[in-house]
Amino acid sequence: MKTIVVCSQKGGGAKTTLTALLAVEAERAGDSPAWIIDTDKQGTLSQWHERRQAETPQRAAVAFADLKAGVAAIRDKHNGVFCFIDTAPAITDQQAAIIALADLVIIPVQPSPLDAWAIGDTVEMVREAGKPFLFIMTKANAQANLTAQTIAALSHHGAVARTFLASRILYASAMAGGNTAPELQPKGSAAQETAQLWQEVKSHLRENENSRKRERQKRGKVVAHA
Repeated sequence: MKTIVVCSQKGGGAKTTLTALLAVEAERAGDSPAWIIDTDKQGTLSQWHERRQAETPQRAAVAFADLKAGVAAIRDKHNGVFCFIDTAPAITDQQAAIIALADLVIIPVQPSPLDAWAIGDTVEMVREAGKPFLFIMTKANAQANLTAQTIAALSHHGAVARTFLASRILYASAMAGGNTAPELQPKGSAAQETAQLWQEVKSHLRENENSRKRERQKRGKVVAHA
């Protein structure tokens, strides 16, 4: 099972929307079962899930003290394929403990200087944990210079997803009813970009896994020759 943590110290970056989108898209793409965990005290992801009529993705109601065991149970007892964890907009020891469980950390960023400036502490925490991370642009306009400028600034810190979530009212309105935009308009632009984004996230996971394998093999050869 792969655990994906969606994390950013700045609020309003569409963390919850992105978590829900990717979890539902995993199910739609056949990468199931997918699970979600809400660690934000505001409980927005949990409220969204309670409004859903669909049974998937499944949600695990796990207290923070039991989070590690909860993730393990999803993997071992429920045969989870992906687990998506939504987090609070903060930099705390609790956030560090959540990041420690991640196979990949996704950092959503809006195209603005304020958002770009605010990533520093999040990136530092993720790097200290030794976890791979991926920036994903949200609420973006492809034609705006500010979008290109923000992507350029982020690229100095780490990988930026080529696909981004455009500024669409449908994303928010779908969430209000316990859905995601692709579920309401399966052939629309939001569905296309969400599907492309999910494929890119999976590709990034594979690349990081392959990189770790090569590193282990390299270390093994060094030890063998010692």
